Amino acid sequence: VRQWQQLLHGNRLSESYTEALPDFVKLAEAYGCVGMRASKPGELDDAIKEMIKTPHPVIFDCRVVNLANCFPMIPSGKAHNEMLMGEDVPDEEVGTAIDAKGKMLV
Repeated sequence: VRQWQQLLHGNRLSESYTEALPDFVKLAEAYGCVGMRASKPGELDDAIKEMIKTPHPVIFDCRVVNLANCFPMIPSGKAHNEMLMGEDVPDEEVGTAIDAKGKMLV
């Protein structure tokens, strides 16, 4: 949500972050699910393997830096060959990735 607000609304953020998040692992367990959390990139592969092996519903709390963007990403109105690929994308390219025509599609 924050990434789309950055792209579509001039970085005006609304309700895309709160410091009062629940403990998603305990929330999962309260509903009879399995709760898992990964706080570091090195934990992610093992956590995904564990989720795949788990025969029950899983709520996965994947912790990322608040301002981390999610890639790869296809901006609105762009083709697959115009996909933004990753961390090497400069902020100014992310900020201008969606043109006026693309913004009308969202």
